[in-house]
Amino acid sequence: MSILKLKPSCKDYLWGGHRLVEEYGKEYEGEILAETWELSCHPDGPTVIVNGPSAGKTLQQYIEENGKEVLGKNCRRFRDFPILTKFIDARENLSIQVHPDNRYALKNEGQYGKTEMWYVMDAGEDAFLYYGFQKEIGKEEFAKRIQEDTLLEVLHAVPVQKGDVLFIESGTIHAIGKDILIAEIQQNSNVTYRVYDYGRVGKDGKKRDLHIEKALAVTKRVPIVRDKSSYPHVADCDYFTVDKLNLDGKVMKKMEGTVSDVSFASILMLDGNGTISCQGETLEFRKGDSFFLSAGSGVYQVEGSCDALITTIREKAAPVRIGIDIGGTDTKIGLVDIHQKLIRQTTIPTAAKRPAQEIIREIGEKALELLEEQGIALDQCVGAGIGVPGTIDRKNGVVRYSNNIRWENVTLAKEMGNYLPIPIQVANDADCAALGEAVAGAGREYQDVVMLTLGTGVGSGIILDGEIYEGKSGSEFGHMVIVENGEPCTCGRRGCLEAYASATALRRDAKRATGRDLQPEEIFRGAEEGDQKLAEVVDAYLRRLGIGIVNIVNIFRPQLVLLGGGMSRQGERLLSSLREMVQEGCFGGAKGELPDLEIATLKNEAGMIGAASLL
Repeated sequence: MSILKLKPSCKDYLWGGHRLVEEYGKEYEGEILAETWELSCHPDGPTVIVNGPSAGKTLQQYIEENGKEVLGKNCRRFRDFPILTKFIDARENLSIQVHPDNRYALKNEGQYGKTEMWYVMDAGEDAFLYYGFQKEIGKEEFAKRIQEDTLLEVLHAVPVQKGDVLFIESGTIHAIGKDILIAEIQQNSNVTYRVYDYGRVGKDGKKRDLHIEKALAVTKRVPIVRDKSSYPHVADCDYFTVDKLNLDGKVMKKMEGTVSDVSFASILMLDGNGTISCQGETLEFRKGDSFFLSAGSGVYQVEGSCDALITTIREKAAPVRIGIDIGGTDTKIGLVDIHQKLIRQTTIPTAAKRPAQEIIREIGEKALELLEEQGIALDQCVGAGIGVPGTIDRKNGVVRYSNNIRWENVTLAKEMGNYLPIPIQVANDADCAALGEAVAGAGREYQDVVMLTLGTGVGSGIILDGEIYEGKSGSEFGHMVIVENGEPCTCGRRGCLEAYASATALRRDAKRATGRDLQPEEIFRGAEEGDQKLAEVVDAYLRRLGIGIVNIVNIFRPQLVLLGGGMSRQGERLLSSLREMVQEGCFGGAKGELPDLEIATLKNEAGMIGAASLL
């Protein structure tokens, strides 16, 4: 089905009227129908599909069954469905209220904040609404006026008529006045802080709750200038783009549009009647109807006479991603821009002996601090990628096992979402480092890259056709056996590449040969200066590493093999010998397509940039 017709969720708030039933044909038996949630995946009021194979299912169920691809590429940055669309019939004045931004709402309410827009469908002769303050006031005056019931004296009352549009950012104090009918497009949130309510009582006979302290914390206490900058759109922001469709049925009686794979389209009929068609399917519409067209539906037509609002999701302006590289000793957190450059980074001790939840909390809070230090709103952040050593279930964001940080079955994406309410992707840290080098480092010109990180252990990452290849649960080249019944490995087996090609292994062998504790740099320099014992150690190290690389090349035939980690600082000391081994040992030798062999260039930045590139 390319066109889904939606049935709304109905709300009977005490200030509502009955026009949505009488004039818009909404099916509702109560005396008051204040709002209809026409496009909603919010648990407080989901909309239901009424046509086709998915009839009777909620829109949220449809998305879960068909995948988030139906929302479009531009929606990948949202953790949840991005918007909520309503009709609002205000027979009486609504309360004076304010909505928090994302960060405050998620911290205090567990859901997103709210930015919204109003389109006035109809208004009485003297209708007005409140929109910001007449002048800037202090926090103390704001609190005092709430207490003394004089708040209305400093609010900006705006007369409205049919066709008016107001954009209400989070933090803007506002209220719809009586005798106004409105179409509202907003963030997918139901968080409202009530400041003043005319002393009204609810169904229980008690005055409705006010949320003074929270309102004081989030309200922008300044006049709001009505902005015309959304032209040619009715409204345009990172959460939604709204366009107006007008067909008079005579001169203009047909409109053709296209729903590409970047965004779904929501069509809300404000007035008129006619047909809407797409992919050979045609449905009739009348005023008040709401339709959802999945991303990639292609060309559609609206024919007849109508006023309608068409809502899509555009690409985010100047997006930022968070890249997190969790290590056994330290965790690096970076902010990465659209050019794969680190804007800012910080490092904190992992302290892996602590419970996983404590580590995750500290990382999440530090990432938020980093955004705040740079003046970057959470809204501007499209997601966070996390690299973790060990076996990772990428699909579910779970760390199955990591001996480095002592984690087992940690639901990392879910738990980090408690602190970073944005899309979160998780992958093996070596895979992230390889991806970082592929998109911004030594592998930029290659599609197929294998990277070995030679440090305390031997990590590995594979990039094929520009994407991480991991099989079922990631690659572990460091744990392929190259010497039968050889040196014991940290994985519990013997003879693994890690037991011979890691910095740890090199230092072990040097101590056996010389009786001294030496660093890799000292070992290589001693070999160059003629120390026969160290020369033998280095030669054995290179031969074992070369065997591992030859095996990898014979299996994957990459365009490039990269060496990273602490051992890669030896540069040409490694590369000259290893290139000869690859040429001699790989199947086909010089007659085959041998890979380039280079040193990674991003160093400690690779893991953060690669993690951010998971988004």
